Amino acid sequence: MTPGASRDEVKIVDGAVHLRVTAPPADGAANAAVLKLLAAALALPPRDLTLLRGGSARIKLIGVALG
Repeated sequence: MTPGASRDEVKIVDGAVHLRVTAPPADGAANAAVLKLLAAALALPPRDLTLLRGGSARIKLIGVALG
């Protein structure tokens, strides 16, 4: 994840999902933006995604509720 980017973006590079968000890495704003962006990319409501690990790290583990 790259916070403070010039635009929001989702890429898949070597099998890993790379996210760039414009939100700053303060007060959880970037984490919330990551969940919202990933939910939109997966066509899921944001409530179906949960940040499991990496709240203050660039590498995050996100749980996705299906079905």
